[in-house]
Amino acid sequence: MTTVALLGTGIMGAAMARNLLKGGHAVHVWNRTRTKAEPLSADGAVVAASPAEAVDGADVVITMLNDGAAVLAAMESAVPGLRSGQIWAQMSTVGLGALQPLAALASEHGLTFVDAPVQGTRQPAEEGRLVILAAGPDAARSALEPVFGAVGQKTLWLGTEGAEGAATRLKLAAVNYGIAMTSIIGESLALTKALGLDPALIGEVVTGGPMDSPYFQAKLRAILSDDFTPSFAVRNAEKDTRLITEAAAKAGVRLDMTEAAGERFRRALALGHGDEDMAASYFASFPSSGGR
Repeated sequence: MTTVALLGTGIMGAAMARNLLKGGHAVHVWNRTRTKAEPLSADGAVVAASPAEAVDGADVVITMLNDGAAVLAAMESAVPGLRSGQIWAQMSTVGLGALQPLAALASEHGLTFVDAPVQGTRQPAEEGRLVILAAGPDAARSALEPVFGAVGQKTLWLGTEGAEGAATRLKLAAVNYGIAMTSIIGESLALTKALGLDPALIGEVVTGGPMDSPYFQAKLRAILSDDFTPSFAVRNAEKDTRLITEAAAKAGVRLDMTEAAGERFRRALALGHGDEDMAASYFASFPSSGGR
């Protein structure tokens, strides 16, 4: 049994905590808004009042927070409870610019830093089928194997230097695919409606053909049923488009579709859809009418 401190119990973190508990691990959880963490006590988690309390005595620390600033703030608050030799699996999507300060904090306190963002949204998280992209020292792999095995269906190790961000680089490329797909699906349905046809007809064209996929079906259902229960929220998708475009600019590559998707997410935010699933970027095609 591994004792895991999980900082951040939003959609993803809460699901990961439950799967860690099902896997037989001891789990301490902390969330800035405590009420989001408290339901996990019924599953067997210890709800901590502070990051320092959560990490005290843990073998592995997992951060699953919104962005690099939130991760850094939580881990700085955790310092009184940290001890040299703990493994820190940084599993949030924070972008490349945030990694160096996080790795520096880990080094300062003798932590083994592993860059380990996850690919997947609500349903894969709840089912323990996340794909974990990881980079970090070989010594951390054996300790993390049962932890990652509890929350994911596979782990792709990308090297031994977590601070260099190989896993984060791949995560940005992978999430870019999902963001582009979501935008294309939303635009196609919006165009169908604007041309006076039932958007459901797009589903009839695509379903069962070479362009079909479970992802297409999930976003199609969300839009057609007007059910935008968040699997990955618009505001998080918008944040990720900024991280992706920043990384692309530094690498000297132009991502026209991602830049356009970012604008769509910002319009959806302005229309009040920030906390809905990113499929709600569909409404960005109807900025004046709202699309309903």
